[in-house]
Amino acid sequence: MSESPEKTRNRSPLVSPTSSRSVTETINGSHRFVIQGYSLAKGMGIGKHIASDDFMVGGYKWAIYFYPDGKNPEDNSTYVSVFIALASEGTDVRALFELTLVDQSGKGKHKVHSHFDRSLESGPYTLKYRGSMWGYKRFFRRAMLETSDYLKDDCLKINCTVGVVVSAIDCSRLPSIQVPDSDIGSHIGTLLENMEGSDIIFNVSGENFHAHKLAMLHFIYRDALVEDDLIASSSCSAPSITDTLTAKLLAAADRYDLDRLRRLCESRLCKDISVNSVTHILALADRYNAAELKAVCLRFAAENLAAVMRSDGFEYLKENYPALQSELLKTVAGCDDDCSSGGGKSRSVWAQLSDGGDTSGRRVRQRT
Repeated sequence: MSESPEKTRNRSPLVSPTSSRSVTETINGSHRFVIQGYSLAKGMGIGKHIASDDFMVGGYKWAIYFYPDGKNPEDNSTYVSVFIALASEGTDVRALFELTLVDQSGKGKHKVHSHFDRSLESGPYTLKYRGSMWGYKRFFRRAMLETSDYLKDDCLKINCTVGVVVSAIDCSRLPSIQVPDSDIGSHIGTLLENMEGSDIIFNVSGENFHAHKLAMLHFIYRDALVEDDLIASSSCSAPSITDTLTAKLLAAADRYDLDRLRRLCESRLCKDISVNSVTHILALADRYNAAELKAVCLRFAAENLAAVMRSDGFEYLKENYPALQSELLKTVAGCDDDCSSGGGKSRSVWAQLSDGGDTSGRRVRQRT
């Protein structure tokens, strides 16, 4: 039976569906622990360990514990034990681990225990609180270790890799930055008239012409960027994002007030935004007056606040750009509950951040 015309008229129009995608990945970091004087460490007692310096990965401190007489009393010092410990406050920190005992003969026959690059039936390991550990009570039989190539000049070397699991909203949801139409004529005129910052001089018939380095020549003559060069220099790793060609061109665009070049750089950097890189790109955008890129970074960081706060880049932001941290707080406060990666958790994290607290929200006594 067909519907009546009145029902058809009163039906609500279809609303376009919305979508989002959560991406779960790891923030990885490594540390090498050199144990010099192994023979002197023997006999310190079962359950007693030598600890590495703390090292930061994914916003948490970690340490390697080496037990020369083993950790398990039942083994009667037959094995050495090695563990990775969570050395800072944290609750239910999920991570992947890899421990490598280095073959010092040069043959490359390292002993590796790894979560990476293999299927995990129960998923990543979860550390419940500060002092929680993952590792092996029977890492290596001690008698075999002492006659192996892993021990050289009374020295052991242990490499450790930690991958902290984080979830974030896929940055493909971020708005694109529009690049204005070409205005190459005004760009050339500005650079010709402004000799400040020129780094090469052409002498033509006795007259000097000040010019600028190759980094901007392609843009000046073609009003476009060299895509291959940008891809080759681009990197989403936070420590190197400021050294990319795109970042340097953004600085040049700000210096000479080249709006189209600035927008091109903003558009390129927008594609590189991730949990690991967003704080560094935010700092670049603020430094070089890239307003649209800055707004996109603030929005992304607010929507993925919990994950961003666990990144090493967040410490960089707090130490070097406290004003940007305040702007991030204001952006978080303006977000709807359903725009954050952690729902209601985002607001509690924001409250702790505004008080300068730790994201775990509590302190747990370290186990010994």
